[in-house]
Amino acid sequence: MTMTKAATRKLSAERSELGEGPHYDLWNDTVWWFDIVGLKLFEHRFETAETISHSLPRMASVIARIDDKRQLLAMEDGLYQRNISNGQLALMSPLEADNPATRSNDGRVHPSGRLWIGTMGKNAEWQAGSIYWFDGVAPRALFRKITIPNSICFSPDGRTAYFADTAVNAVWRVALDAATGLPTGEPEPFLTQTDLPLGGYFDGSVTDADGNLWNAAWGGGSVSGYSPDGQLIRTFEIPAAQTSCPAFVGKHLDKLLVTTAWQGYDKAARVSDPGAGYTYVIEAGFAGSTEPAFRLPAGTWTDGRNEQG
Repeated sequence: MTMTKAATRKLSAERSELGEGPHYDLWNDTVWWFDIVGLKLFEHRFETAETISHSLPRMASVIARIDDKRQLLAMEDGLYQRNISNGQLALMSPLEADNPATRSNDGRVHPSGRLWIGTMGKNAEWQAGSIYWFDGVAPRALFRKITIPNSICFSPDGRTAYFADTAVNAVWRVALDAATGLPTGEPEPFLTQTDLPLGGYFDGSVTDADGNLWNAAWGGGSVSGYSPDGQLIRTFEIPAAQTSCPAFVGKHLDKLLVTTAWQGYDKAARVSDPGAGYTYVIEAGFAGSTEPAFRLPAGTWTDGRNEQG
């Protein structure tokens, strides 16, 4: 294992209280991420180095490409289509909309085009969350009694899923049907807190083209890579303690973007961690993988006129 002070740069001047959910659209060379509690969606266009801030009507945490005109958004009360040109939102399906105490958290699209999405208590209430599978029709609960669902990602062949509960500081893996993204077995342990080289808690993760899992350690100020058999490969230090979620970016998918947060900091803590809340790019020749697009059911079309975003 190599400990690395990476060639790391700040992506933009935008700062998030709770930066999360980065998603890179390779086709448009654009990365999107959220400030969940700040009700913001950020869009950074690499070609022009321009960052655009979009206001949201409620908390959101996951974004995925559908096609050139539409995106999927996971928000605190449901799963929505977003019209890229005007930001308008159209509800696809409620997600714990009858429980105002919860919100969406970590999620990612499986290679089959289906979404895994986690929910959690807005105050991280114990075991208030779940992980769901979504095919564009209705969410199906996969795992219940999770406090802070994170690290949702998949092996390149779609046959393995990973997920964490940050509150218990563990990552599990589970066998999947590659054609659907649905589990075919029970979760088994993959990583525990002793596998975190700089301490902290397992937060968001992404897998690369070789199936290695790259995890952002909340409170550990770092991103670490683990082989498919759980061996620590390399750790990159980040100039912010609360690293939250990574995504591969760049036309060659050779860079790793990492969101961070200053959530929970008092004034003194913000002064002592001046890099907190910014989004960073690690330039280290990664072998990244493309984020799959979310696949709508045949015949589904929503034009985004249901709600003004």
